[in-house]
Amino acid sequence: MEKYYYIQTFGCQMNVHDSQKIAALLEGAGYKATGQASKADLIILNTCSIREKAAQKVYSQLGRFKDHKIQNPHLIIGVGGCLAQQWGEKFFKKVPYLNIVFGTHTIQNLPELIKNVKNSPSRHIADTAFRSRGRLVEGNSSLLVLGKTSAYVTIMQGCNNFCAYCVVPYLRGPEESRELIDIVKEVENLAAQGVKEITLLGQNVNSYGQTLPIKTDFALLLRSLSTVEGIERIRFTTSHPKDLSPELIRCFAEVDTLCEHIHLPVQSGSDEVLRKMNRRYTKEDYLQKVAALRAACPDISITSDVIVGFPGETDADFEETIDLLEKIRFDNLFSFKYSEREVTAAVKFDHKVSERIKNVRLKFLQLLQEQHTLDKNRAMLGKVLEVLVENRSKGSAGEVMGRSRTNKIVNFTGGSELIGKTLPVFITHAYQHSLHGELQQERGREKCS
Repeated sequence: MEKYYYIQTFGCQMNVHDSQKIAALLEGAGYKATGQASKADLIILNTCSIREKAAQKVYSQLGRFKDHKIQNPHLIIGVGGCLAQQWGEKFFKKVPYLNIVFGTHTIQNLPELIKNVKNSPSRHIADTAFRSRGRLVEGNSSLLVLGKTSAYVTIMQGCNNFCAYCVVPYLRGPEESRELIDIVKEVENLAAQGVKEITLLGQNVNSYGQTLPIKTDFALLLRSLSTVEGIERIRFTTSHPKDLSPELIRCFAEVDTLCEHIHLPVQSGSDEVLRKMNRRYTKEDYLQKVAALRAACPDISITSDVIVGFPGETDADFEETIDLLEKIRFDNLFSFKYSEREVTAAVKFDHKVSERIKNVRLKFLQLLQEQHTLDKNRAMLGKVLEVLVENRSKGSAGEVMGRSRTNKIVNFTGGSELIGKTLPVFITHAYQHSLHGELQQERGREKCS
């Protein structure tokens, strides 16, 4: 009798990649994927706890799954990820029909946990222990990439920065890098399966290599991966501005496979707020690094994160952030209201900003960024961009979608036979979140000179 699993993912690309590893483990254990939770024998929620809203969505979804559990008492429900790491066994008090809670370091134990609970559907099992250092093992995702164009590759886990608002160091543990040779072997394996684009993942990829016994760094890793035959594009996320080195900046000019895009979270334009956040750079430091990036690669696309309403943020502090946005003009921006998280240093800070002020500031900032993003997209009109086709377009029949090297979504007329191909597309229309174009006969080139 066939067994089916359903996975729902909350949060960032790290969680998406973790869900791919979970799926690989489950398929190795004999389960098949289903897109309908009502048909599943096993439901897994891979959670995020970076912001309160994400946590609320998890509890709401678990509430919806309660009816499935009533209809099928043998249904196994598990919760993993950062929220599971944070709550552990407390999750069972909040959701008594939950069976399994597994943490950020125990994904590989999931098949065994399922086996242990299978014969006793009412049983509760929690496994949230941090593994000992030196055991960061990856590669499971390669089991699921056949026929896919792009793949994620984890190069490190954990974080040592302890930003005042962030729970990651507490939920993902201390920073630990994978051996360079192991990463290269995984990428070679992915290339052999037809993958053309890889995205390197880590809480702070810029500090890669600091925990390894043999001296290495992120720039060296990028140059090593650029020699892997079959890999056309390399992306990475996410970066910490304080660790953006001159060597890494030079890679954008010198490494042909490195895409012309960087996500560089700034969080605030106020030096006082940055100090309270424990970010360890100033507004001027950030501006100088952006200038260096654009000098090395004039067409580079830069995206960022901003938090509004951090404790103590004044009107003047917020104006500094707006000034930063005007000076840099990001291609896109992920912006959020400050969300208080347990165990972080900022929980104890005075001078909390009211929700009303947070809402006003966030709306103002987002409207400004929407105009900047639209301006950046309109600047692509009339250009020919290299587009790696990823899938059929969601909103229009008879079209496909892909991404430019600068991470712009591009839609154009074409069939599924184009998926996996890198094609020149002439841009004819620019919208808020995407571009539209026409397939060209001759390929253009975006790479920095």
